[in-house]
Amino acid sequence: MYVYGKNVANEILKNRKKIKKAFLYKDFSDNKIIESLKCQNVSTKFLSKLELDKMVDGNHQGIIIEIEDYQYSDIEELLVKEDPLLVILDHLEDPHNFGAIIRTCEAAGVDGIIIPKNRSVDVNSTVMRTSVGALDNVKVAQVTNLKNTINYLKNKGFWIVGTDMDGTNYQKIDYKGKIAIVTGSEGFGMSRIVKEACDFIATIPMKGSINSLNASVATALVVYEAVNQRANEL
Repeated sequence: MYVYGKNVANEILKNRKKIKKAFLYKDFSDNKIIESLKCQNVSTKFLSKLELDKMVDGNHQGIIIEIEDYQYSDIEELLVKEDPLLVILDHLEDPHNFGAIIRTCEAAGVDGIIIPKNRSVDVNSTVMRTSVGALDNVKVAQVTNLKNTINYLKNKGFWIVGTDMDGTNYQKIDYKGKIAIVTGSEGFGMSRIVKEACDFIATIPMKGSINSLNASVATALVVYEAVNQRANEL
């Protein structure tokens, strides 16, 4: 997988993640990154801007790094705590939203994120770049069937809280115990089968003329309400 940009490069080098190869602009001038690549014995190739532009679709800032594809966690790895807090993404498609949600989950101490294998964004270079290092501290599990996974979590004692416009004020829902918060896709929300599997539907009151929030913003509000309630219980 190719990842790119100076911030991502610095995070990868700081965490000493295995790097297959680095591709730098021939006039790349960030000596800190160059020295770090040398110290970690990373094979480096210098290219023209045109050659770099052809490798990735985005602002590479003169550096592209090839790393191993992301290794997803097994769902059991998300359940090691006594009362885990999880986030389930129901066919989210925007990698920027996914990256922002990963950052929120890392900052809030969420125990893991669950995504479906099909018709959904996966962990790609854009997600890694948007999450800016947070991905190294958040477990992501990829599952074949969300409905079956939700049923599995319910059998483990989880309460499932979906987010939708028609439900209960999100601040009036009890988030203590084992909780999984579900965010639907951009534009379509949760699928019918996933919505029907939820125990509660959380709604964020809207006072303006816009009747919905960006998926990452909505997720952040509900996640932090859950985190605050759980903190006050201690």
